Amino acid sequence: MAEHTICLLVKLGQVAFRIAEDGIGGTGLRVRHYSVLQALADNGAMPQLALGSFLRIDPATMVTSLDDLERAGYAERTRDPQDRRRYAVDITAEGRKVLARLNRTLVDLDGEILADLGTTERQSLHVLLDGLAGSPALTSLFDTVREQNGGKRA
Repeated sequence: MAEHTICLLVKLGQVAFRIAEDGIGGTGLRVRHYSVLQALADNGAMPQLALGSFLRIDPATMVTSLDDLERAGYAERTRDPQDRRRYAVDITAEGRKVLARLNRTLVDLDGEILADLGTTERQSLHVLLDGLAGSPALTSLFDTVREQNGGKRA
């Protein structure tokens, strides 16, 4: 397994995901909820479909996630003034408060998960992963796989 970078990434991703889910679980939210709130805080209100595409979340999961966030008072959907058939999604003041709490928790979890790395190694790892996450090649490959699977989570 260790011979293949992709297998290491999968294993580490599974471990990190489980730790992150547990770490933020006290808020009643999941990592996908955090992703939506952070994207809205970073980018401002977005059409629902564009938000799902930006986060690579399939439409059914996006609807469920937004339903959860609306019920909790952390996000709101309104009709898009440019196109009344679409919904625009925005973070609420309560959503910003819970997002700040989630970010503090995630900073602490970063420290715990990466405790065996030095500061320079942590920064280098972050830069590498950030570059990979936004790479056109990976994005294109993911979109191709998702389309082949009929829009199901890839």
